[in-house]
Amino acid sequence: MFGRKNPQRNYQQVSQTPKKVGPTYIAPNSEFQGSMHVEGDLLVDGIVHGSVEVRGDVVISETGLIEGPELRAKNLVVHGVLKSRVLLEGTLTLSHTARLEGDVNANALSIEAGAFYIGYIETGDVKALPVSRARPELTGTSDQYYNKEGY
Repeated sequence: MFGRKNPQRNYQQVSQTPKKVGPTYIAPNSEFQGSMHVEGDLLVDGIVHGSVEVRGDVVISETGLIEGPELRAKNLVVHGVLKSRVLLEGTLTLSHTARLEGDVNANALSIEAGAFYIGYIETGDVKALPVSRARPELTGTSDQYYNKEGY
């Protein structure tokens, strides 16, 4: 009655079954401080202080804020505030309500009119520029374009 009916289970098969990871959610009026590592996607309606590494996509809502040394993810959509260095495998999207302060490295970029951004952006695969040829010398002076009144 209480004995094992099937003593041999295939635990290896169970551990190899891929697990679907749901999104991680930081709710409004919630605050997280420290290093964050997320296996799935991340939705931020609250506040995050610290480094953030996400294997999926990140969405920062209009009420959301992430502030820290670095944010890594596949894709990032910003509607709120982000103050961090950003490293993305995919696309950075800044909506008209977005406020971003920090350097960005992403494969693609989409910025709506009204978005605010301060920093340096590098998109696509970085390749060395071809060796430049000698520049031609400029002739003439800017004085030739002005009349006697300086206009």
